[in-house]
Amino acid sequence: MTDQQFCNSPGTSAPGTTSKLPVICLTGATASGKTDLAMKLATYLPIDLISVDSGQVYRGMDIGTAKPEAAVLKRTPHGLIDIRDIDTPYSAADFCRDAESLIQKSIKCQRIPLLVGGTLFYFSALLNGLPDLPPADASLRTALEEEAERTGWAAMYDKLLKLDPSASKRISPGDRQRILRALEINLLSGEPVKRKPTGTGLLGSDTPVLKLCLFLSDRAVLHRKIAERVDHMLELGFVNEVARLREQFPGARNLPAMRSIGYQQVWSYLEQEIDHAALVEDVRTATRRLAKRQLTWMRNEPGWTWFDALGPGLFEGVRKYLAGTGSSLTGDRVEI
Repeated sequence: MTDQQFCNSPGTSAPGTTSKLPVICLTGATASGKTDLAMKLATYLPIDLISVDSGQVYRGMDIGTAKPEAAVLKRTPHGLIDIRDIDTPYSAADFCRDAESLIQKSIKCQRIPLLVGGTLFYFSALLNGLPDLPPADASLRTALEEEAERTGWAAMYDKLLKLDPSASKRISPGDRQRILRALEINLLSGEPVKRKPTGTGLLGSDTPVLKLCLFLSDRAVLHRKIAERVDHMLELGFVNEVARLREQFPGARNLPAMRSIGYQQVWSYLEQEIDHAALVEDVRTATRRLAKRQLTWMRNEPGWTWFDALGPGLFEGVRKYLAGTGSSLTGDRVEI
């Protein structure tokens, strides 16, 4: 998306104002309908949408990330979609830099940035800031990857356990990318991986932030929606999508992009490691676990206003909430 396209997203531009425009953050469990709600809000408010999804940044990862279709994106543009090939990793620091740039462009155009998605680490990094970590070192990373090839990933995890027990508790033994990065940080800085941010995030600025979160009050409905979503993705050609990526990028299985839910499971199916029935169940299970992690994170993070996606009048409820916040485009409140 170009800067001009972003500022000229559908909606009516607001007149000049001396009051601060809000940044709206909208998240929720997977399959809760947050993207549909965000796009509907964009038809009523002068909103610019910014995707907060670690999979949707990659070109070619469309079906498995539930990326809005091209026609929808043309009608309602989203920032930070289709900006990288899968062999070019995209980090939380990259996201913060790019999102902050789009937020400022949007506010400069007298519009409201609305960040929508389910990658909660991205939200946390943007809102709270990131720890001050050393930049990636290509030569050290190559040496560590070669060591992993020789000794195996279990040995690399044991190495991290000895160097940084605290970080190893937060990292799965199967998460190769995070194991490498944690080792790299320890070896470059001589210190354990820092957990607390040292920089200032959006919440530390003078920009008003509204934090909205969707949930489904009936867990059985959530699980049914997840099953339906997985089935729909497979009907749309999810397996063929991964097959194309596998052909284009043969070594992509261990790339960060392929950590998105479903892609590892489909890759295993293409490698004939599991059958189709196991594929369906594995993707459903992984998606349910993601939803559980998302809800746990949101419960533990202060300041989010919760909306039941199954409740009557969700859209009207969100509109009224925004109108009552005091955030203003015209001097007193958001006019909706």
